[in-house]
Amino acid sequence: MIAVALVIIAVEVALKSDTSGMPAAFGQATSSAGLRGVFAFSGQLSKTSYGIFMVDVDAMTIWIYEYLPQKGCLRLAAARTWRYDRYLEDYNGCGPPPDVIEQMIDEQRRYKLQASEGEVP
Repeated sequence: MIAVALVIIAVEVALKSDTSGMPAAFGQATSSAGLRGVFAFSGQLSKTSYGIFMVDVDAMTIWIYEYLPQKGCLRLAAARTWRYDRYLEDYNGCGPPPDVIEQMIDEQRRYKLQASEGEVP
C-alpha cells in the first residue's frame, strides 16, 4: 500500500517540472505562498479498512483509494473537489446558523455601547 503511494508520488514529481525542464528540488522556494502540489497519506477508513488519501492543492481536489486485502488491489473509494465549497455560508452545519450568530454579536455590541455610554467620565 505504501509502495503504491510512493510510486504515485514519484510519478507526479517526475511529471511536474519548472520551465528549465529540470524537476524542482524539495528545498527550493516556491514562487507563491502556501503549499502546492499533491500530498498523500494513509489512514483508516473504517474499523477494518485502510486507504490512501490524496490531496491535489493546485486542482483543489481530494480522492481516496481503499486497499482491498482480499483482492490485493486499490479501489477508488471517493473523490471530490472543494473549489466551490468555500463560497457556501451555511451547509450541513450544527449549532446556530450564521445569521443568528450575527444577531447575537450585534446585540452584544449594542449592549456594550449602551453600558459604556451610561458610565460617568
